[in-house]
Amino acid sequence: MGQPIAIEVRNVSKRYSDDPGLAPALDNVSVNIADNEFFTLLGPSGCGKTTLLRTIAGFEHVSEGQIRLAGEPVNDLPPFKRRVNTVFQSYALFPHMSVAQNIAFGLEMQGLERKQIPGRVEEMLALVQMQHLAGRKPAQLSGGQQQRVALARALAPKPKVLLLDEPLSALDLKLRKEMQVELKRVQQEAGITFIFVTHDQEEALTLSDRIAVMSAGKILQIGTPTDIYERPQHRFVAQFIGDINFLPGRLKRGERNENLFVPDGMPVEIPCLPQGVDSASMHLAFRPERSRLVAPHEPHHLGGVIEAVLYVGTATLYQCRLNNDIKVMLRENNEGLHQGRGVGERVAVHLPPQACLLMEA
Repeated sequence: MGQPIAIEVRNVSKRYSDDPGLAPALDNVSVNIADNEFFTLLGPSGCGKTTLLRTIAGFEHVSEGQIRLAGEPVNDLPPFKRRVNTVFQSYALFPHMSVAQNIAFGLEMQGLERKQIPGRVEEMLALVQMQHLAGRKPAQLSGGQQQRVALARALAPKPKVLLLDEPLSALDLKLRKEMQVELKRVQQEAGITFIFVTHDQEEALTLSDRIAVMSAGKILQIGTPTDIYERPQHRFVAQFIGDINFLPGRLKRGERNENLFVPDGMPVEIPCLPQGVDSASMHLAFRPERSRLVAPHEPHHLGGVIEAVLYVGTATLYQCRLNNDIKVMLRENNEGLHQGRGVGERVAVHLPPQACLLMEA
């Protein structure tokens, strides 16, 4: 990365027990997060993402390793001495204070000169587009508006890094999508580092400059949303980010020296053959939207039969049982009047080489 580093996490482990039989909450985690980056920690419940966020905030002490903020070690600093702020799932707004008073509170605690506070509050209200609601109490606001106030209050003291622990999880789906757009806009306009925790894959792909996918206290892969989705380096990452199919088979070299994978007696061309791979330990992986159904008599395709059809408005999902008895899911966008295929129809699956990934079984 070319930008200066905001947060450095070096070989950090966190244990809640000295029992060697219990796995650590964080297991030798290392990552650099740049200035002005929207960085997301993504993974299922219990993977360690919130624990990592809390160690950066100072709410948890690390068992091993070091955390640096703008190059300075912060392991021994309490939360209030770190230039970070946190937005939690529950917005924790003061119910007896107005929107403006909630935003001003942190500035007063920070010791900012009283004459400077109104201007900073106005700046934050403008950033979250709530100038017209400055006098309202939290109970008079919607969930999305309360989320904006919590965001403005956390940004008002000008932290170096803002930590966000699943702040959109309490919102309904439509409002959550609206707030995703707002959150990205606020981060870009504020020009500071956001570290965002979520278990929602679509949310991570939508918001992030980079994503760290976590499992069992470890970071399995770090990359841009495109890297994580298109080029997963671990089977867990491929399965956790979106839908994916896996086909067992064997590797072989074709007559034209092309790389082939044979899942059911019918060879499928693949773009590259990793060095030193064991055919028995590899599966062919492909996303449902990267394949398509064709007529069953077309050559060089995987034959099968449709077992289920799911119409989801913009697309139709087809569950097919291939001739080798493996089930796969395919997705076709609905264009114009929907005239899909039916259950029991014999079909073939076309896999373009660029759609195929080889992954460990």
